[in-house]
Amino acid sequence: MVATRSRPAGVLAGYLADVALGDPARGHPVAAFGRAAAELERVTYRDTRLAGAVHVGVLVGTVSMFGAMLQRAAGRGGWPWSVAATAGASWVSIGGTSLARTGLAMSELLERGDVEGARRLLPSLCGRDPAWLDAAGLARASLESVAENTSDAQVAPLLCAAVGGVPAVLAYRGINTLDAMIGYRSARYSRFGWAAARLDDAANYVGARVTAALVVVCAPFVSGSASGAVRAWRRDAARHPSPNSGVVEAAFAGALGVRLGGPTQYRHGLQIRPSLGDGHAPTVADLRRAVALSRTVQAGAAVLAGLLCYLRRP
Repeated sequence: MVATRSRPAGVLAGYLADVALGDPARGHPVAAFGRAAAELERVTYRDTRLAGAVHVGVLVGTVSMFGAMLQRAAGRGGWPWSVAATAGASWVSIGGTSLARTGLAMSELLERGDVEGARRLLPSLCGRDPAWLDAAGLARASLESVAENTSDAQVAPLLCAAVGGVPAVLAYRGINTLDAMIGYRSARYSRFGWAAARLDDAANYVGARVTAALVVVCAPFVSGSASGAVRAWRRDAARHPSPNSGVVEAAFAGALGVRLGGPTQYRHGLQIRPSLGDGHAPTVADLRRAVALSRTVQAGAAVLAGLLCYLRRP
């Protein structure tokens, strides 16, 4: 009961902590989770879907149980402790401020013509092979990553925190981290990473569509097109290989009047992505607008999450 009553304050406090502080500078729990997952993989790895499912189940189950125990213990301590637990779990699980800072840093490097510096920074945004990308390719990759991660790093975890509290937001971050680590169609992970990728698809299904809806609402605040976002979302999203990334990227493309998609080089191989939107190729100015749109959507998601918490109170 205490946890439910305190959840709106905790979720909004977690969002504001991210806005003010960004990611924890040292000892980030997500990094610790990643190291633990890498160590466990030494034991669990087999080139089978079952082994991958066991790997994911152990890790996500453990972090969910930890979250449930933390929420229960905080609830026994009263309202302030419950707020603190939700705020802390939300803060370490979202990464909107770091996303925006990295996107702006990329735009500054590209604006100066520092392609090598931009290539070094790109792995902070996505898993593409930067060696294959020129300035235009880096701008496109960065904008697509800002769009996709607006959902993954901010909107979806805020919604999970609002609906399920500490265990839900920690479980979501664990799922998303595992997808980033092993959810690839590479020779090593095409089977072992299958469960992580499919679970991430399920975990992000609602969040991606809420993000796209918020893009439609927020587009006019960055001189974007709400109708363009709706049009590209409805027309192009289903052609993308990801059931979620295509929704968000198409909405961003339509809102900003740019064209995303095309040949996409990862370290494990080349993928030909469908075109999203029907505008011009993204520029540095468009990347800056994408960051501004992402920040606006994040603020809208925080308000929505707080409202959901309030409506769910007993």
